[in-house]
Amino acid sequence: EPDVTIVSGLKDMVVFEGDDVTFRCQVSHENARDVEWKLQDVALQNNEMNEISVEKGKIHTLTLRKVTEQDIGTIAFRVGSHTSTA
Repeated sequence: EPDVTIVSGLKDMVVFEGDDVTFRCQVSHENARDVEWKLQDVALQNNEMNEISVEKGKIHTLTLRKVTEQDIGTIAFRVGSHTSTA
């Protein structure tokens, strides 16, 4: 199985409290496994506040809904041994 790498990393975002924000990270291969999103070192799950999806097979997205001050911090996307942060 080929090593999946990050082609296009996360970008820093500034949003207002109550808004939604979307982070995108493009990987080198479709159907990447061993993928994880974190906020402040806490693993995120797909739920009503965090929408985690994959577009076109390679673009992994995380949308945080109605952000609050508690959402301030570092977002990390990891695939295998590769990580991108914003």
